[in-house]
Amino acid sequence: MALAWALAACSGLDGASRSVSGIVGAYKMDVVQGNFVSSEQLDKLKAGMGRQAVRDLLGTPLLRSVFHADRWDYVFSFKRAGEPQQLRKMTVFFKGDLVERFEADALPTEAAFISSLYAGRKPDKLPALEASEELLKQFAPAPKRAAPKPMPEPPANYPPLEP
Repeated sequence: MALAWALAACSGLDGASRSVSGIVGAYKMDVVQGNFVSSEQLDKLKAGMGRQAVRDLLGTPLLRSVFHADRWDYVFSFKRAGEPQQLRKMTVFFKGDLVERFEADALPTEAAFISSLYAGRKPDKLPALEASEELLKQFAPAPKRAAPKPMPEPPANYPPLEP
């Protein structure tokens, strides 16, 4: 009888723990991979630019194939829990060491991308930007100190270092 009662109590706790875990849930972090390329960066990219200039503008490409040395692929993905994954691709084609052409998905501006990172989140409470008189007195400039006394003149003749 005691064993049956103990088993029944354990099954009741198991059901309660499942209902609590369904409410609380696990934290799922945002996953950002690759190089974010904005529409402002794309506007600055021009045919005829050198490889180093492209690297300075867009960063090191995520994919550089040994078999396609004249092609750099920039891939960016952003996954937030409960939302569809954002995936953007950009490819730069070179002829020799100069950009021949490039292809890209529709790219957002930097401001639009940053605002999408904070979409749906509660804004943090901003601190008050006012300072009381007492607080300002703490940061008052320190009184000026007297000028240091000058150092005495060194002797004109030093003894030799070696005998």
